[in-house]
Amino acid sequence: MCRLFGFRSVIPSQVHRSLMAADNALGTQSEQHPDGWGVAHYVKGTPHVTRAPSTALNDAIFHRLSGIVASETVLAHVRKATIGPKTVLNCHPFQYGRWVFAHNGEIRRFAQHKDALSSEVAPRLRRYILGDTDSEVLFFLLLTELARHGELASRLGIDELMQAIRTTVHTVRALCDEPHDPSPLTFIVTDGVTMAATHGGKDLYWSTHKSRCADRDDCAHLAPECEAPAAAGGRVNHLVFSSEVIHSDNVFTPLVAGDVIGVDWRMRLHRAHTEHRSLPVA
Repeated sequence: MCRLFGFRSVIPSQVHRSLMAADNALGTQSEQHPDGWGVAHYVKGTPHVTRAPSTALNDAIFHRLSGIVASETVLAHVRKATIGPKTVLNCHPFQYGRWVFAHNGEIRRFAQHKDALSSEVAPRLRRYILGDTDSEVLFFLLLTELARHGELASRLGIDELMQAIRTTVHTVRALCDEPHDPSPLTFIVTDGVTMAATHGGKDLYWSTHKSRCADRDDCAHLAPECEAPAAAGGRVNHLVFSSEVIHSDNVFTPLVAGDVIGVDWRMRLHRAHTEHRSLPVA
């Protein structure tokens, strides 16, 4: 399958350690997921996406990009191809306007159900599906649900995003899944301000605090939540998602299957389930 990394912070931060330098960084994970990579980062609210159908660890552009990116929001992906050939159009993250998306998993019986799934995508969005993957169709299904809550170019809230995630997952499962063979639908999505992820069958870990921040003596944004779990509905200074635990000072916790976790524009943490109403994280 694939590996995901997502980062949202109150301040622009470098991600070289998570992408390259740390033990088990995303670049290292690409040795087992060699079929493409992509990094999306936001500059003044606009996503900049770089993708290539090569192995991240061996790609000089990935090395250079990981060293220069400093942003409040980053979404990265390394691919192990299951559906669709090794082309740049099939590499994640996928982008539409301010929204970017990356998926780890596979829609079961996708070839059989592709037309039915595509028909659920809004016609004005369908023409932007350029690649061959199930993941890109999944993204545009999610955008279709989001658009029911307002214009995609406007700021949509965390409740709307979580509802769209739950509805999208339900749509795919209703059309494609068979008993005892659910589609793995683990993914991360962001518009650069709001970010959310769901565990839909593939492992995903999250972190909002560190055991001890290496910048605690210099950072003007240091707060108690930087080194301790967030209180219910509390504000956090950063949120990190990763398919595997990255060995660093971040304290990672596994998402439970069905979890949807994210932050709103105020960096308040929320948690929901694919079958339940959005609730703040306890």
